[in-house]
Amino acid sequence: MSGGLYGGDEVGALVFDVGHHSFRAGYAGEDTPKTEIPSMIGVSDDPSAVNIDNSNGNGMVGDVKPGMRKKYTIDTVNVNAPKAGMEIQTFLKDGAVEDWDMFEDLVEYVYNKSLNAVPEYHPLLMSEPPWNPRNKREKLAEMFFEKYQVPAFFLAKTAVLAAFANGRSTGIVVDSGATHTSAIPVHDGYVLSQGIVKSPLGGDFISNQCSQYFEENSIEVIPPYMIAGKEQVWENEKAKYTKRSNIPEVTKSWHKYMVKQVVQDYQQTIIQVADSPYDEETAQTMPQQAYEFPNGYHQEFGVERFRICEPLFDPSGLRGVGTTMLGAGHLVSTCVGMCDVDLRPSLYGNVIVTGGNSLLQGFTERLNRDLSTKTPPSMRLKLVAATGTGERRFGAWIGGSILGSLGSFQQLWISKQEYEESGKSQIERKCP
Repeated sequence: MSGGLYGGDEVGALVFDVGHHSFRAGYAGEDTPKTEIPSMIGVSDDPSAVNIDNSNGNGMVGDVKPGMRKKYTIDTVNVNAPKAGMEIQTFLKDGAVEDWDMFEDLVEYVYNKSLNAVPEYHPLLMSEPPWNPRNKREKLAEMFFEKYQVPAFFLAKTAVLAAFANGRSTGIVVDSGATHTSAIPVHDGYVLSQGIVKSPLGGDFISNQCSQYFEENSIEVIPPYMIAGKEQVWENEKAKYTKRSNIPEVTKSWHKYMVKQVVQDYQQTIIQVADSPYDEETAQTMPQQAYEFPNGYHQEFGVERFRICEPLFDPSGLRGVGTTMLGAGHLVSTCVGMCDVDLRPSLYGNVIVTGGNSLLQGFTERLNRDLSTKTPPSMRLKLVAATGTGERRFGAWIGGSILGSLGSFQQLWISKQEYEESGKSQIERKCP
Protein backbone atom coordinates (compact mmCIF):
# COMPACT_ATOMS: atom_id res chain seq x y z
CA MET A 1 0.00 0.00 0.00
CA SER A 2 2.78 2.43 -0.84
CA GLY A 3 1.92 6.02 -1.64
CA GLY A 4 -1.78 5.50 -0.95
CA LEU A 5 -2.26 3.43 -4.13
CA TYR A 6 -4.25 0.23 -3.93
CA GLY A 7 -2.30 -2.81 -5.06
CA GLY A 8 -4.35 -5.64 -3.59
CA ASP A 9 -5.01 -7.91 -6.55
CA GLU A 10 -4.78 -11.06 -4.42
CA VAL A 11 -8.50 -10.82 -3.51
CA GLY A 12 -11.09 -10.71 -6.27
CA ALA A 13 -12.68 -7.35 -6.97
CA LEU A 14 -16.48 -7.17 -7.12
CA VAL A 15 -18.34 -5.65 -10.07
CA PHE A 16 -21.79 -4.03 -9.64
CA ASP A 17 -23.79 -3.01 -12.71
CA VAL A 18 -27.04 -1.14 -12.08
CA GLY A 19 -29.79 -1.12 -14.71
CA HIS A 20 -33.47 -0.20 -14.77
CA HIS A 21 -34.42 -3.82 -15.42
CA SER A 22 -31.99 -5.54 -13.08
CA PHE A 23 -28.95 -5.19 -10.81
CA ARG A 24 -26.02 -7.44 -11.78
CA ALA A 25 -23.23 -8.36 -9.37
CA GLY A 26 -20.31 -10.77 -9.38
CA TYR A 27 -16.53 -11.21 -9.27
CA ALA A 28 -14.10 -9.56 -11.71
CA GLY A 29 -12.48 -12.08 -14.06
CA GLU A 30 -15.62 -14.22 -14.43
CA ASP A 31 -17.69 -14.56 -17.62
CA THR A 32 -21.11 -13.77 -16.20
CA PRO A 33 -22.52 -12.12 -13.05
CA LYS A 34 -23.04 -14.34 -9.99
CA THR A 35 -26.44 -12.80 -9.40
CA GLU A 36 -29.08 -10.79 -11.25
CA ILE A 37 -31.74 -9.14 -9.09
CA PRO A 38 -34.76 -7.16 -10.36
CA SER A 39 -34.40 -3.38 -9.88
CA MET A 40 -38.08 -3.34 -8.87
CA ILE A 41 -38.43 -3.73 -5.10
CA GLY A 42 -41.45 -4.52 -2.94
CA VAL A 43 -42.17 -1.77 -0.40
CA SER A 44 -44.63 -2.31 2.42
CA ASP A 45 -45.49 -0.64 5.71
CA ASP A 46 -44.11 -2.53 8.65
CA PRO A 47 -45.39 -1.84 12.16
CA SER A 48 -42.26 -3.45 13.66
CA ALA A 49 -39.81 -1.74 11.30
CA VAL A 50 -37.52 -0.26 13.94
CA ASN A 51 -34.16 -2.05 13.62
CA ILE A 52 -35.12 -5.02 11.51
CA ASP A 53 -32.44 -7.68 11.73
CA ASN A 54 -30.54 -7.97 8.43
CA SER A 55 -29.44 -11.53 9.10
CA ASN A 56 -32.80 -13.26 8.60
CA GLY A 57 -33.04 -15.46 5.55
CA ASN A 58 -36.36 -14.50 3.98
CA GLY A 59 -35.23 -11.70 1.67
CA MET A 60 -36.69 -8.99 3.93
CA VAL A 61 -33.80 -6.76 4.80
CA GLY A 62 -34.11 -3.65 6.81
CA ASP A 63 -32.02 -1.44 9.08
CA VAL A 64 -34.94 0.97 8.81
CA LYS A 65 -34.84 4.20 10.74
CA PRO A 66 -37.58 4.74 13.35
CA GLY A 67 -40.51 6.66 11.89
CA MET A 68 -39.94 5.39 8.32
CA ARG A 69 -41.86 2.18 8.87
CA LYS A 70 -40.88 0.61 5.52
CA LYS A 71 -39.97 -2.96 4.79
CA TYR A 72 -38.20 -3.79 1.52
CA THR A 73 -38.72 -7.11 -0.26
CA ILE A 74 -35.84 -7.94 -2.59
CA ASP A 75 -35.03 -10.57 -5.26
CA THR A 76 -37.15 -12.43 -7.80
CA VAL A 77 -38.75 -15.12 -5.64
CA ASN A 78 -39.62 -12.76 -2.77
CA VAL A 79 -41.00 -9.99 -5.03
CA ASN A 80 -43.07 -12.42 -7.14
CA ALA A 81 -44.90 -13.91 -4.14
CA PRO A 82 -48.27 -12.15 -3.59
CA LYS A 83 -48.34 -10.16 -0.34
CA ALA A 84 -51.09 -7.88 0.93
CA GLY A 85 -50.30 -4.17 0.69
CA MET A 86 -46.91 -4.50 -1.04
CA GLU A 87 -46.20 -1.75 -3.58
CA ILE A 88 -43.61 -2.13 -6.35
CA GLN A 89 -41.09 0.70 -6.71
CA THR A 90 -37.59 1.30 -8.05
CA PHE A 91 -34.66 3.19 -6.53
CA LEU A 92 -33.55 4.58 -9.92
CA LYS A 93 -34.42 7.65 -11.95
CA ASP A 94 -32.90 8.12 -15.40
CA GLY A 95 -30.26 5.49 -14.63
CA ALA A 96 -29.00 7.21 -11.45
CA VAL A 97 -29.78 6.28 -7.82
CA GLU A 98 -32.69 8.34 -6.47
CA ASP A 99 -33.90 6.47 -3.36
CA TRP A 100 -30.77 5.87 -1.27
CA ASP A 101 -32.45 3.92 1.57
CA MET A 102 -33.85 1.40 -0.88
CA PHE A 103 -30.52 1.18 -2.72
CA GLU A 104 -28.62 0.57 0.53
CA ASP A 105 -30.96 -2.29 1.41
CA LEU A 106 -30.41 -3.83 -2.02
CA VAL A 107 -26.60 -3.58 -1.65
CA GLU A 108 -26.86 -5.10 1.83
CA TYR A 109 -28.86 -8.00 0.39
CA VAL A 110 -26.36 -8.53 -2.46
CA TYR A 111 -23.38 -8.66 -0.08
CA ASN A 112 -25.04 -10.86 2.56
CA LYS A 113 -27.35 -13.17 0.62
CA SER A 114 -26.35 -13.24 -3.05
CA LEU A 115 -22.55 -13.13 -2.90
CA ASN A 116 -21.85 -13.98 0.75
CA ALA A 117 -18.96 -11.51 0.52
CA VAL A 118 -17.40 -9.32 3.19
CA PRO A 119 -17.24 -5.76 1.73
CA GLU A 120 -13.99 -4.88 3.62
CA TYR A 121 -12.07 -7.55 1.69
CA HIS A 122 -13.17 -6.76 -1.86
CA PRO A 123 -12.45 -3.66 -3.95
CA LEU A 124 -15.58 -2.56 -5.81
CA LEU A 125 -15.92 -1.45 -9.44
CA MET A 126 -19.34 0.00 -10.17
CA SER A 127 -20.98 1.11 -13.42
CA GLU A 128 -22.76 4.46 -13.77
CA PRO A 129 -24.67 6.22 -16.59
CA PRO A 130 -22.53 8.78 -18.50
CA TRP A 131 -24.87 11.57 -17.32
CA ASN A 132 -24.59 10.74 -13.60
CA PRO A 133 -24.31 14.11 -11.73
CA ARG A 134 -21.27 14.86 -9.57
CA ASN A 135 -23.17 14.92 -6.25
CA LYS A 136 -24.49 11.37 -6.82
CA ARG A 137 -21.05 10.07 -7.82
CA GLU A 138 -19.58 11.50 -4.62
CA LYS A 139 -22.41 10.07 -2.54
CA LEU A 140 -21.74 6.59 -3.96
CA ALA A 141 -18.05 6.84 -3.03
CA GLU A 142 -18.96 8.11 0.43
CA MET A 143 -21.50 5.31 0.96
CA PHE A 144 -19.12 2.46 0.02
CA PHE A 145 -16.07 3.83 1.84
CA GLU A 146 -17.90 4.99 5.00
CA LYS A 147 -20.63 2.38 5.43
CA TYR A 148 -19.13 -0.69 3.77
CA GLN A 149 -15.44 0.09 4.38
CA VAL A 150 -14.39 -1.18 0.94
CA PRO A 151 -10.57 -1.21 0.48
CA ALA A 152 -10.80 0.46 -2.97
CA PHE A 153 -13.49 1.85 -5.25
CA PHE A 154 -13.88 2.86 -8.90
CA LEU A 155 -16.77 4.25 -10.95
CA ALA A 156 -16.81 3.50 -14.68
CA LYS A 157 -19.21 4.66 -17.38
CA THR A 158 -21.52 1.94 -18.76
CA ALA A 159 -20.70 2.86 -22.38
CA VAL A 160 -16.93 2.51 -21.82
CA LEU A 161 -17.42 -0.89 -20.15
CA ALA A 162 -19.68 -2.12 -22.97
CA ALA A 163 -17.02 -1.05 -25.49
CA PHE A 164 -14.32 -2.93 -23.53
CA ALA A 165 -16.53 -6.04 -23.43
CA ASN A 166 -16.53 -5.97 -27.23
CA GLY A 167 -12.75 -5.47 -27.41
CA ARG A 168 -12.91 -1.79 -28.41
CA SER A 169 -11.75 1.42 -26.72
CA THR A 170 -13.20 3.75 -29.39
CA GLY A 171 -16.63 3.64 -31.01
CA ILE A 172 -20.28 4.55 -30.68
CA VAL A 173 -22.14 2.51 -28.08
CA VAL A 174 -25.80 2.02 -28.99
CA ASP A 175 -27.35 0.95 -25.69
CA SER A 176 -31.00 -0.09 -25.89
CA GLY A 177 -32.24 -0.97 -22.42
CA ALA A 178 -35.49 -0.98 -20.46
CA THR A 179 -36.21 2.75 -20.27
CA HIS A 180 -34.34 4.30 -23.18
CA THR A 181 -32.04 3.88 -26.16
CA SER A 182 -28.89 6.01 -26.27
CA ALA A 183 -25.95 6.56 -28.62
CA ILE A 184 -22.77 7.40 -26.70
CA PRO A 185 -19.42 8.23 -28.37
CA VAL A 186 -16.35 6.72 -26.66
CA HIS A 187 -12.78 7.69 -27.62
CA ASP A 188 -9.76 5.91 -26.11
CA GLY A 189 -11.81 4.76 -23.13
CA TYR A 190 -13.36 8.18 -22.39
CA VAL A 191 -16.96 9.24 -23.04
CA LEU A 192 -17.34 12.35 -25.23
CA SER A 193 -20.26 13.83 -23.30
CA GLN A 194 -21.05 16.53 -25.89
CA GLY A 195 -22.11 13.80 -28.37
CA ILE A 196 -24.54 11.78 -26.18
CA VAL A 197 -27.99 11.41 -27.77
CA LYS A 198 -30.91 9.74 -25.94
CA SER A 199 -34.39 8.60 -26.87
CA PRO A 200 -37.01 7.38 -24.36
CA LEU A 201 -37.93 4.45 -26.62
CA GLY A 202 -36.72 1.19 -25.04
CA GLY A 203 -37.99 -2.15 -23.77
CA ASP A 204 -40.68 -0.60 -21.52
CA PHE A 205 -42.03 1.37 -24.47
CA ILE A 206 -42.39 -1.86 -26.49
CA SER A 207 -44.15 -3.47 -23.48
CA ASN A 208 -46.61 -0.55 -23.40
CA GLN A 209 -47.23 -0.91 -27.15
CA CYS A 210 -47.97 -4.63 -26.63
CA SER A 211 -50.35 -3.89 -23.73
CA GLN A 212 -52.14 -1.30 -25.86
CA TYR A 213 -52.53 -3.85 -28.67
CA PHE A 214 -53.99 -6.41 -26.23
CA GLU A 215 -56.48 -3.84 -24.95
CA GLU A 216 -57.61 -2.83 -28.44
CA ASN A 217 -58.10 -6.49 -29.40
CA SER A 218 -59.76 -7.53 -26.09
CA ILE A 219 -56.99 -9.99 -25.20
CA GLU A 220 -57.02 -10.45 -21.44
CA VAL A 221 -53.60 -10.86 -19.80
CA ILE A 222 -53.92 -12.92 -16.61
CA PRO A 223 -50.67 -13.30 -14.64
CA PRO A 224 -49.79 -16.84 -13.41
CA TYR A 225 -50.31 -15.98 -9.71
CA MET A 226 -54.10 -15.82 -10.33
CA ILE A 227 -54.36 -19.18 -12.12
CA ALA A 228 -54.94 -22.50 -10.35
CA GLY A 229 -55.47 -24.55 -13.54
CA LYS A 230 -56.43 -24.21 -17.21
CA GLU A 231 -58.26 -26.21 -19.88
CA GLN A 232 -57.21 -26.56 -23.47
CA VAL A 233 -59.23 -24.33 -25.81
CA TRP A 234 -59.50 -24.00 -29.58
CA GLU A 235 -57.86 -21.03 -31.24
CA ASN A 236 -59.64 -17.69 -30.66
CA GLU A 237 -62.01 -19.35 -28.16
CA LYS A 238 -62.27 -17.64 -24.78
CA ALA A 239 -59.78 -19.13 -22.30
CA LYS A 240 -61.17 -21.48 -19.65
CA TYR A 241 -59.16 -21.37 -16.46
CA THR A 242 -59.75 -21.83 -12.73
CA LYS A 243 -58.98 -18.78 -10.63
CA ARG A 244 -56.86 -19.38 -7.57
CA SER A 245 -58.62 -18.83 -4.29
CA ASN A 246 -57.13 -17.31 -1.10
CA ILE A 247 -54.96 -14.72 -2.93
CA PRO A 248 -54.04 -11.90 -0.53
CA GLU A 249 -55.30 -8.41 -1.40
CA VAL A 250 -52.46 -7.21 -3.65
CA THR A 251 -51.79 -3.62 -4.68
CA LYS A 252 -52.36 -2.22 -8.17
CA SER A 253 -48.63 -1.59 -8.73
CA TRP A 254 -47.73 -5.22 -7.85
CA HIS A 255 -50.48 -6.63 -10.10
CA LYS A 256 -49.27 -4.38 -12.95
CA TYR A 257 -45.72 -5.66 -12.39
CA MET A 258 -46.90 -9.29 -12.70
CA VAL A 259 -48.89 -8.50 -15.86
CA LYS A 260 -45.82 -6.76 -17.29
CA GLN A 261 -43.79 -9.95 -16.85
CA VAL A 262 -46.27 -11.85 -19.07
CA VAL A 263 -46.18 -9.01 -21.63
CA GLN A 264 -42.36 -9.09 -21.61
CA ASP A 265 -42.38 -12.83 -22.27
CA TYR A 266 -44.70 -12.25 -25.24
CA GLN A 267 -42.44 -9.42 -26.40
CA GLN A 268 -39.29 -11.58 -26.28
CA THR A 269 -40.98 -14.54 -28.00
CA ILE A 270 -43.11 -12.95 -30.71
CA ILE A 271 -42.03 -9.38 -31.53
CA GLN A 272 -39.69 -8.97 -34.50
CA VAL A 273 -38.07 -5.99 -36.19
CA ALA A 274 -38.74 -5.80 -39.92
CA ASP A 275 -35.62 -5.89 -42.17
CA SER A 276 -36.73 -2.76 -44.00
CA PRO A 277 -39.11 0.11 -43.10
CA TYR A 278 -42.47 -1.39 -42.13
CA ASP A 279 -44.81 -2.10 -45.01
CA GLU A 280 -48.24 -3.66 -44.35
CA GLU A 281 -48.26 -5.73 -47.55
CA THR A 282 -44.79 -7.19 -46.98
CA ALA A 283 -45.61 -7.93 -43.33
CA GLN A 284 -48.73 -9.88 -44.40
CA THR A 285 -46.60 -12.26 -46.45
CA MET A 286 -44.46 -13.17 -43.40
CA PRO A 287 -45.27 -16.39 -41.52
CA GLN A 288 -47.45 -16.07 -38.42
CA GLN A 289 -46.27 -17.17 -35.00
CA ALA A 290 -48.38 -18.79 -32.29
CA TYR A 291 -48.26 -17.79 -28.62
CA GLU A 292 -50.11 -19.18 -25.61
CA PHE A 293 -50.90 -16.97 -22.63
CA PRO A 294 -50.71 -18.32 -19.04
CA ASN A 295 -54.51 -18.68 -18.88
CA GLY A 296 -54.57 -21.03 -21.88
CA TYR A 297 -55.70 -18.54 -24.55
CA HIS A 298 -53.63 -18.92 -27.71
CA GLN A 299 -53.55 -17.12 -31.02
CA GLU A 300 -51.36 -16.71 -34.08
CA PHE A 301 -49.84 -13.26 -34.55
CA GLY A 302 -48.88 -11.77 -37.92
CA VAL A 303 -48.44 -8.12 -38.96
CA GLU A 304 -48.59 -6.79 -35.36
CA ARG A 305 -45.32 -8.67 -34.65
CA PHE A 306 -43.54 -6.17 -36.90
CA ARG A 307 -45.75 -3.12 -36.42
CA ILE A 308 -45.37 -2.88 -32.63
CA CYS A 309 -41.60 -2.27 -32.59
CA GLU A 310 -41.34 -0.17 -35.76
CA PRO A 311 -41.28 3.14 -33.73
CA LEU A 312 -37.84 2.14 -32.36
CA PHE A 313 -36.50 2.86 -35.85
CA ASP A 314 -39.17 5.19 -37.24
CA PRO A 315 -41.12 7.05 -34.50
CA SER A 316 -42.85 9.36 -37.01
CA GLY A 317 -46.05 7.27 -36.85
CA LEU A 318 -46.41 7.60 -33.04
CA ARG A 319 -49.50 9.48 -31.92
CA GLY A 320 -48.92 12.76 -30.07
CA VAL A 321 -45.12 12.70 -30.39
CA GLY A 322 -44.52 14.83 -33.46
CA THR A 323 -40.98 14.90 -34.80
CA THR A 324 -39.16 15.20 -31.45
CA MET A 325 -38.23 11.49 -31.17
CA LEU A 326 -35.30 9.92 -32.99
CA GLY A 327 -35.15 6.36 -34.32
CA ALA A 328 -32.10 4.17 -33.51
CA GLY A 329 -30.35 4.84 -36.85
CA HIS A 330 -30.98 8.57 -36.51
CA LEU A 331 -29.52 8.54 -32.97
CA VAL A 332 -26.21 7.21 -34.28
CA SER A 333 -25.89 9.64 -37.22
CA THR A 334 -26.82 12.60 -34.94
CA CYS A 335 -24.28 11.41 -32.36
CA VAL A 336 -21.48 11.17 -34.96
CA GLY A 337 -22.41 14.62 -36.32
CA MET A 338 -21.84 16.14 -32.86
CA CYS A 339 -18.28 14.77 -32.65
CA ASP A 340 -15.02 16.06 -34.08
CA VAL A 341 -14.58 15.48 -37.85
CA ASP A 342 -11.28 13.60 -37.30
CA LEU A 343 -12.97 11.03 -35.05
CA ARG A 344 -15.87 10.20 -37.36
CA PRO A 345 -14.20 7.42 -39.39
CA SER A 346 -13.24 5.48 -36.22
CA LEU A 347 -16.73 6.02 -34.73
CA TYR A 348 -18.56 4.76 -37.84
CA GLY A 349 -16.12 1.83 -38.00
CA ASN A 350 -17.06 0.70 -34.46
CA VAL A 351 -20.81 0.91 -33.82
CA ILE A 352 -21.22 -1.29 -30.72
CA VAL A 353 -24.70 -2.66 -29.96
CA THR A 354 -25.56 -3.58 -26.36
CA GLY A 355 -28.51 -3.70 -23.92
CA GLY A 356 -31.29 -6.24 -23.38
CA ASN A 357 -33.73 -4.56 -25.77
CA SER A 358 -31.25 -4.99 -28.64
CA LEU A 359 -31.99 -8.74 -28.43
CA LEU A 360 -35.31 -8.22 -30.24
CA GLN A 361 -35.24 -10.43 -33.34
CA GLY A 362 -33.82 -8.49 -36.28
CA PHE A 363 -32.69 -5.42 -34.26
CA THR A 364 -29.04 -5.38 -35.41
CA GLU A 365 -29.87 -6.24 -39.05
CA ARG A 366 -32.32 -3.34 -39.26
CA LEU A 367 -29.91 -0.93 -37.53
CA ASN A 368 -27.20 -1.94 -39.99
CA ARG A 369 -29.54 -1.34 -42.93
CA ASP A 370 -30.71 2.06 -41.64
CA LEU A 371 -27.14 3.20 -40.96
CA SER A 372 -25.92 2.06 -44.40
CA THR A 373 -28.30 4.56 -45.99
CA LYS A 374 -27.19 7.37 -43.63
CA THR A 375 -23.41 6.80 -43.62
CA PRO A 376 -21.42 9.05 -46.00
CA PRO A 377 -19.91 7.02 -48.89
CA SER A 378 -16.37 7.97 -47.75
CA MET A 379 -16.88 6.25 -44.36
CA ARG A 380 -16.63 2.52 -43.67
CA LEU A 381 -19.48 1.31 -41.46
CA LYS A 382 -18.99 -1.64 -39.12
CA LEU A 383 -21.54 -2.88 -36.61
CA VAL A 384 -20.14 -4.79 -33.61
CA ALA A 385 -22.73 -6.92 -31.80
CA ALA A 386 -22.04 -9.95 -29.60
CA THR A 387 -24.02 -12.98 -30.78
CA GLY A 388 -24.67 -14.46 -27.33
CA THR A 389 -27.65 -13.12 -25.37
CA GLY A 390 -25.60 -12.94 -22.13
CA GLU A 391 -22.89 -10.78 -23.71
CA ARG A 392 -25.48 -8.31 -24.97
CA ARG A 393 -27.58 -8.19 -21.77
CA PHE A 394 -24.60 -8.02 -19.43
CA GLY A 395 -22.32 -5.95 -21.71
CA ALA A 396 -21.39 -3.33 -19.11
CA TRP A 397 -20.91 -5.95 -16.37
CA ILE A 398 -18.61 -8.06 -18.56
CA GLY A 399 -16.58 -4.94 -19.43
CA GLY A 400 -16.25 -4.23 -15.70
CA SER A 401 -15.21 -7.83 -15.08
CA ILE A 402 -12.44 -7.52 -17.70
CA LEU A 403 -11.28 -4.12 -16.43
CA GLY A 404 -11.31 -5.08 -12.73
CA SER A 405 -9.12 -8.15 -13.36
CA LEU A 406 -6.44 -6.40 -15.48
CA GLY A 407 -3.05 -6.05 -13.80
CA SER A 408 -2.55 -2.62 -15.39
CA PHE A 409 -5.83 -1.38 -13.85
CA GLN A 410 -4.80 -2.05 -10.23
CA GLN A 411 -3.05 1.33 -9.86
CA LEU A 412 -6.19 3.23 -10.96
CA TRP A 413 -8.36 2.32 -7.95
CA ILE A 414 -9.25 5.02 -5.41
CA SER A 415 -7.83 3.42 -2.26
CA LYS A 416 -9.34 3.86 1.19
CA GLN A 417 -6.19 5.71 2.22
CA GLU A 418 -6.57 8.22 -0.65
CA TYR A 419 -10.23 8.70 0.26
CA GLU A 420 -9.36 9.38 3.91
CA GLU A 421 -6.66 11.88 2.90
CA SER A 422 -8.48 13.79 0.15
CA GLY A 423 -12.18 12.98 0.62
CA LYS A 424 -14.88 12.32 -1.96
CA SER A 425 -13.48 14.87 -4.45
CA GLN A 426 -11.10 12.06 -5.52
CA ILE A 427 -13.97 10.60 -7.56
CA GLU A 428 -13.89 13.48 -10.09
CA ARG A 429 -10.10 13.32 -10.37
CA LYS A 430 -9.63 9.56 -10.72
CA CYS A 431 -12.89 8.42 -12.39
CA PRO A 432 -13.37 10.71 -15.42
